[in-house]
Parts: sequence; C-alpha cells; structure tokens
Amino acid sequence: MSLSVDVFVIGSDGKLIILDVPPDCSDLAGFERWRTTVWGSEPVRSLGARFLPQLATEDLYVYPGDVQDFLDECGLVLGNLPRIAARLEPSKSFEWYMDAIPARLANIIDAARRAQRIGGGVLIW
Repeated sequence: MSLSVDVFVIGSDGKLIILDVPPDCSDLAGFERWRTTVWGSEPVRSLGARFLPQLATEDLYVYPGDVQDFLDECGLVLGNLPRIAARLEPSKSFEWYMDAIPARLANIIDAARRAQRIGGGVLIW
C-alpha cells in the first residue's frame, strides 16, 4: 500500500471535502511503511519536524492555517536530505533515498501549494 496526499476544503457543514487530484498531479506520498521508517523516523523528528512524524501513529491533517508551516517543514526535510538519507534503515541505499524522498515530497509540496491557493488543507493517509 501507498500513502496518498490529498487537498481538502471544509464545507459549510464543517465536514471535510476531499478534492479530486488534478490530472497532471500525483497523489503518491510514499510507501505505507514510510509512516515510521521515513516521515516518522528519528532523523526527521530530530530536525524538530512536527507534522510529518504524526504519520507514525495516525493520518496527517494539515488544516488551512497550518499549511505554510507545513510547507516550511517540507523545505526543512529537503534541506537536510543527505543527513536524513544517511541515517534511515539500510534496506535501501543512500542513493535510493536521495531519489525517492524528493519525488514524494514534490507531490506533497504540490498538494500543499494547491491547498494554500484555495484556503484548503492537506491530508496524508
């Protein structure tokens, strides 16, 4: 199974409405095991990340008021990618992580920017 990233808005009744993924976008946010092995890993947590590590125990809801902070956290992860990749589980190579993590983060960042433009939020599940 894979993690998905989606954009949501909050309806007038207070319920979340998950929007369709645009045809030119991807909703891939990593493998299911990345909840703990990447996004919730010690190297990511050690950066002070507060959003992505939540995936280790639950789905991640980034509400509209937090989207910019979430984007900043994604940038923090990208900016520390070599340090993170070097400390992740050795079942994959450093080079593999250096390719795979930015690809999934690009999808997450794209969703967050789309959410920001419409006053929506981000769901990773």
